[in-house]
Amino acid sequence: MAKQLNILPTGQVITTALHTEMQQSYLEYAMSVIVGRALPDVRDGLKPVHRRILYAMHELGLTPDRPYRKCARVVGDVLGKYHPHGDQSVYDALVRLVQDFSSRYPLLAGHGNFGSVDNDPPAAMRYTETRLAAIGNEGLLSEIGEATVDFVGNFDNSQQEPTVLPAQLPFLILNGSSGIAVGMATNIPPHNLNEVVDGLVALIDRPMLSDDDLLALIPGPDFPTGGEIIESSGVREAYLTGRGSIPVRGITNIEEVNVGRGKHRRTAIIITELPYQVNKASLIEKIADLVNQGKIEGIGDLRDESDRDGIRVVIELRRDVHPHKILSDLYRQTALQSNFGAILLAIENGQPKQMTLRELLQGFLDFREVTLTRQYRHEFEQAEHQLHLVEGRLMALSNLDEVIGILRHAPDGGTAKLQLQEQLDLSDRQADAILSMPLRRLTALEHQSLQTERDELAAKMQELNKLLNDRRELLKALKKDLRSLKKQHGDHRRTRILSGDTPTGEAQPSTSAARSDAVSSSFALPFEFEEEVQEAVVEITQRGYVRRMTPKSYERQSRNRNDDTTTNGLEDGDDFATHTQFTTTGEMLVVFTRNGKAYPVKVQDIPQATGKSKGTPLVTLLPAAAQGDPDTIAGGFILPETLDDQSVLLLTGQGRIKRLALSEFSDLTGRGLTILKLKDEDQLLCVSLVELGEQVILATSSGRVLRFKVDDVAIASRSAQGAMGMRVGKKEAIIGWAIATQADTFLMVSQQGYAKQMKIGSLRAATPGELGTQVFQFTNKTDILAGVVAVLPEALIFLLTNENHLARIDVDAVEIGRKDDKGDRIVKLGKTERLTSLSLPILFGGAAEEPDE
Repeated sequence: MAKQLNILPTGQVITTALHTEMQQSYLEYAMSVIVGRALPDVRDGLKPVHRRILYAMHELGLTPDRPYRKCARVVGDVLGKYHPHGDQSVYDALVRLVQDFSSRYPLLAGHGNFGSVDNDPPAAMRYTETRLAAIGNEGLLSEIGEATVDFVGNFDNSQQEPTVLPAQLPFLILNGSSGIAVGMATNIPPHNLNEVVDGLVALIDRPMLSDDDLLALIPGPDFPTGGEIIESSGVREAYLTGRGSIPVRGITNIEEVNVGRGKHRRTAIIITELPYQVNKASLIEKIADLVNQGKIEGIGDLRDESDRDGIRVVIELRRDVHPHKILSDLYRQTALQSNFGAILLAIENGQPKQMTLRELLQGFLDFREVTLTRQYRHEFEQAEHQLHLVEGRLMALSNLDEVIGILRHAPDGGTAKLQLQEQLDLSDRQADAILSMPLRRLTALEHQSLQTERDELAAKMQELNKLLNDRRELLKALKKDLRSLKKQHGDHRRTRILSGDTPTGEAQPSTSAARSDAVSSSFALPFEFEEEVQEAVVEITQRGYVRRMTPKSYERQSRNRNDDTTTNGLEDGDDFATHTQFTTTGEMLVVFTRNGKAYPVKVQDIPQATGKSKGTPLVTLLPAAAQGDPDTIAGGFILPETLDDQSVLLLTGQGRIKRLALSEFSDLTGRGLTILKLKDEDQLLCVSLVELGEQVILATSSGRVLRFKVDDVAIASRSAQGAMGMRVGKKEAIIGWAIATQADTFLMVSQQGYAKQMKIGSLRAATPGELGTQVFQFTNKTDILAGVVAVLPEALIFLLTNENHLARIDVDAVEIGRKDDKGDRIVKLGKTERLTSLSLPILFGGAAEEPDE
């Protein structure tokens, strides 16, 4: 008979109740899952597996400037060093860090097949390659080290791994997180980097910032797949309590599409954006099933035309069906409209906690402050150590003959070290540094170099000491880092947030395809065929934002701006309206892009802005294929009701000019309309509505201008390239135009801040294609013209510089001169600062009457 094992030292068996042992063991298991696997840390926003993947890639040197490496190599390192679990779970986590439709700001860059929104699986790890993305490397790993964060032993104590990464951005909020633990779950939506940084800076400046002000800066989630949030009450509840339901719907348009080879056209609903985490293939399959079951009637065809440019699902309708009724059914019965259940749960101080938005942001700020303090203290100690050695070397050079004598007569290095310490009063480290100096460090040039290094180290220590001892300076440095990262990695919002002035707080839909009178969280969408046309004011800003307001809201803001003296001196970084137009929600805004295309945006589709809202980036209202940098937009205007009195004038960067009849824009669709055939490297520079009899003044960077009438430009077809508007030399470029209506003068401003005003009548009337006249004489030979604009007396001009500084000048302060006069200096600039543009805020249409109370 086998001998019983003596497990306990005393040979005693402890009797334990089964339910007690099960309870204790299960609690330990639950906490292990909660803390060690399923929930992210509020400090760096990562779960352990993600943290270990990023750190392993950092150790492998997979920075953004290095070649991609096989994912299998990364997974192998993570498993062998830090994460002894299944390889598939590690690879799945890695894939999610690469997918741009899963993460708002992917932390890894991938090469190969990493899946799709159709839920296609990624390729095997032996086929795919990866490396750190720029934001992941800089925002999480650039400050990694034992000086900034704590390290612990790995599972077998053979390696050291960080307990948290020194995050410079709150990635828990930026990319969101989801996970199911034992008895609890988290589901944090992603957000926009620009808005989150603005919220963090506001909390630093005003710790007692009100919830309303914080939510004005961070109005809602920003999902990587776009879509629109149709009701803000769920967002507010989630932000203020840590839990809420956010209704999200896809973006749709209604278009006329060709059917077959003939000219027959049908109405179709086009889906261009999906709610977050909605599977496109499953959505299409669900719609098809509903049609086959007879639950949705009126759909004639369903196809997926998505490509590299974006999502495009075409739902072709029968003739006798109203598209809005089909949309109502789709929203109610499919995932085209769904709820995002937000649960803001994360690990704080080793414990799971459901937090508000403010607590999440404050948790990151507290951690960042500790990290910066540790980093600056480490840098101070290093600088102090290095300064100590430099001072010892300088002491040796100042007593060079004595040092050489000691070294010549010392029997060995140890004796020489002791004599140096005694005779020159040096420390042990200084003596070692002197003995290790090469002979070339004894030259006069090296002596000067050491003195410079000493001064630099002393200045650095003084700055670091200031940061460590003055919390206000530390917070200034923190804000500077945040703004720098925002400038490098920030982008425009992708998800629209619908808002309105309705008393009940009901959302006003922002697309023609998503029209209904009210939207409830249960998706019971009331349906009406008629749209109520309302008065509206549309503003387009200098930075490319657009916003729609009621006339009452606009006039109230105008009064506030006039009453607030602080706005008379705009601050750097402020935005301002360059085009304002009174219109109705039934009208259409025509947007022109640099590549010579025009796109329609219905006024009713522009999200209605609140008083403090800066609006929506205009580029995000265009189809996905046309979206990109805000600079891709060349201009825009509200399409007039009558198309006979005006025409559209176009100017390209190579000096070509073209006039189009407004009737060309009568059949605009969501696919856009090519209105200009461009040559290689040419692009649309300016666009404007014009009338016969108006004067056009073209200007080049060298100070030449050419004046002619709109009548001199013949109406051309859409396929034409346009005629040569002005000849341009090799060393100059077209910088823009001035369209003179009632104005009789025009203003020119150079990059170095010189300006001159001239009478339009003083210019010789010419015809398009001529060379023009030199009218601006530059004070400095390196100066060039930055912009030109037609002005009226008492007009105000806004000037922008390459350093984002903003100046506001009165036109009357600039003298009217002749073509041989030099310009007057109107603004002082820094050494490397240059004026980049000038803007004249324009008001189109008449002032609206204030509605009756």
